Amino acid sequence: MTDPNGASVTATVEIDASPSRVYGLITDLPTLAAMAEEAVAMELRRGGSVCQGAVFVGHNEHAGHRWSTTCTVTDAEPGRVFAFDVRYTVLPIARWRYDIVAVDGGCRVTESTWDRRPGWFRKLAPLATGTKDRTAANTEHIAITLQRLKQRAEAG
Repeated sequence: MTDPNGASVTATVEIDASPSRVYGLITDLPTLAAMAEEAVAMELRRGGSVCQGAVFVGHNEHAGHRWSTTCTVTDAEPGRVFAFDVRYTVLPIARWRYDIVAVDGGCRVTESTWDRRPGWFRKLAPLATGTKDRTAANTEHIAITLQRLKQRAEAG
């Protein structure tokens, strides 16, 4: 679903687990990579933990294509929000954000992404990623990631 506040794609799921548990899963980079559809690994490169200003590398794969990105954590409020900006070399690619809100018996998690690629690069990106329609792919991937997050969080 497209967000009227500018996100390219956003979706929400209710999870029967505490905000702190869900935040812990999202900010554990190997776990986040395992839940994501294109990510195959995420490695912390700068910073002692996944906190604001930390930098990590994301290794991605889709349809036989492989690429890596550099991600900088922009927001890290335990139990509330985790966000990061994604670059390919010096080019802005995307922003990803997870908002967590406590509700009775658990929390509501909203995952959103903003496509920040320059127009000219959007035309070339399918050659590198194998994905012609990034919005459609991200819509599908967010739904999958949120369901995996729900399953892991509720499994205890």
